[in-house]
Amino acid sequence: MASQKVVANGSSTKPHSQSNPLPRWLRTNNVYLFVPNLIGYARIVLASISLVYMPIHPLTCTILYGVSCILDALDGYAARKFSQSTKFGAVLDMVTDRCTTSCLLMFLSAAYPEHPGLKILFQFLLSLDLASHYMHMYAMMEKGAGSHKSVDREQSKILNLYYTNKTVLFTFCAANELHFVSLYLLSFPSPSAARDAILPFIKGMAYVTFPICFGKQIINFVQMARAAETLVNIDNESRQLAHQLNGEKKE
Repeated sequence: MASQKVVANGSSTKPHSQSNPLPRWLRTNNVYLFVPNLIGYARIVLASISLVYMPIHPLTCTILYGVSCILDALDGYAARKFSQSTKFGAVLDMVTDRCTTSCLLMFLSAAYPEHPGLKILFQFLLSLDLASHYMHMYAMMEKGAGSHKSVDREQSKILNLYYTNKTVLFTFCAANELHFVSLYLLSFPSPSAARDAILPFIKGMAYVTFPICFGKQIINFVQMARAAETLVNIDNESRQLAHQLNGEKKE
């Protein structure tokens, strides 16, 4: 019996280990080096280089900027596939999105000098994008949510659909960027016959993506309004609790 126990519990039997889909050289416990975050760093590099070409070479800028945006979808997939979803990665992803879009809107605000009203519009859209996401992130953090995407239907049906349905989220984000990129390309004079040939396509992309881009701005406004409401409710609850505690101390 003793010998049987040794065989059954001894070191000769190998414990079952869960397979890791990552190659050995990518396996690490360092969050900074997780695959989704490495993709995030690549996004930053590509977006930064695109800014160098933004005023001088629209095609190169568009390619670099577009690849950076495509990687935005890839890092989320990698996080789910390799079980490497982290708060650092989520914030890195959102901050990169906000910075790249802001830089493009800053360029657009000066790209149409013949239409001074567009300058104010693009500045407003930039401010709305930053304010809505910052307020939303802060409100969700104060609420104790695990992620800024954890929006329940009671808080907002629109935001719940936007953040929980990957198809809706991708469609609005992609169309939003495509609309701004098309406006960026249209801001340059036509230097070649090749560009003249694709000019109708660029204009068509601008028209097709406009309604979804407009919807994205409505979502940003709703997000900011709901975040403000959440923060006010938290303030009211804190003040009521403090008032009750002060009342109990006086008694």
